[in-house]
Amino acid sequence: MDKPIRIGVVFGGRSGEHEVSLVSARSVLNTLDPDKYHITQIGITIDGDWLVGEKTLETLSEKKIDQLSPALMLPIPSRPEIYTITAADQEEFIKVFAELDVVFPVLHGTFGEDGTMQGLFELIDIAYVGAGVLGSSVGMDKALFKDVMIANDIPVVPSILIHRSELENMDDVLNRVDEFAEYPVFVKPANMGSSVGVHKCQDVEEVAVCLPDSAQYDRRILVEKGINAREIELSILGNQSPRASVLGEIRPTAEFYSYEAKYHDDSSELIIPAALDDDQIKLFQDYALRAYQAIDCAGMARVDFLLDKDTGQIFLNELNTIPGFTPISMYPKLWEASGLAYKDLIDELILLALERKREKDQLLRKYEFKA
Repeated sequence: MDKPIRIGVVFGGRSGEHEVSLVSARSVLNTLDPDKYHITQIGITIDGDWLVGEKTLETLSEKKIDQLSPALMLPIPSRPEIYTITAADQEEFIKVFAELDVVFPVLHGTFGEDGTMQGLFELIDIAYVGAGVLGSSVGMDKALFKDVMIANDIPVVPSILIHRSELENMDDVLNRVDEFAEYPVFVKPANMGSSVGVHKCQDVEEVAVCLPDSAQYDRRILVEKGINAREIELSILGNQSPRASVLGEIRPTAEFYSYEAKYHDDSSELIIPAALDDDQIKLFQDYALRAYQAIDCAGMARVDFLLDKDTGQIFLNELNTIPGFTPISMYPKLWEASGLAYKDLIDELILLALERKREKDQLLRKYEFKA
């Protein structure tokens, strides 16, 4: 029998999506087969402290962090391990808590989905599930992502970018918004997910209130043209040869698919498969796969679209490199509808991470000049 794969599941994090991460992690941990995997739970508090111990997820969720041990990973390629920190005689010591083969970051938003965590894993030289530094950072930054999509002839919703510092001259900003598009408009942080800090504004007064709120989550804010649209999503899986799932449609009972609608209100209607003709399906999948490869994504992504009800035009809205894994999340639901069970999906994501690590190991890390 093969030895179990030693996997570290990382969750929580310094993000407005901290609580969502805990829910996603619970689903992943409940699915991992203990006969296949030796599982280490690694929790990160909202303040960024790393913790390990008995039932880390449960203990962190209950905010009983004094029952857990401080932990860290070191950027030493020969030591892909998680360490604990202990104190004795007014000194601190570290010791190995667990050796790891692969890391599964179930982290949403900043300091988890934006390339920062992926950079640490690259320095450690350990396999990890999902996109690398480039794909993660570009996918997370909505403004930069739009620029890359435009360069690849993939349609996106028109928008303008506003910096937090500009809000000191709010009248000038509001004039820009007025000149940009008719209402409604959407106001959102450039770097955030799960619809945190996102607002649908019907007039300039609402924009004036919502811009400072969105600016709490990022120093760059997008104002997007409002589209009378159907919300269409699909899932991507793979590295060099990714494949697309069936398509789904979200019909939120609220004005849009907000944080509350995604994670607390199950009244939104999820339609799988979405009612689309074959030509539309092919175009959605083509755009999604092209976007995935354009930012050098890997492992997984959920791609969100808007289908204009008035014109039939398709707009690629976002690409999420660490999509939700909660019981009501679209990413696993779309794969289940495509014939891939949740358990098999998790297994494949881990195998893809190990495959990508093997490919990286073939790279030369030094150059010897020969005169």
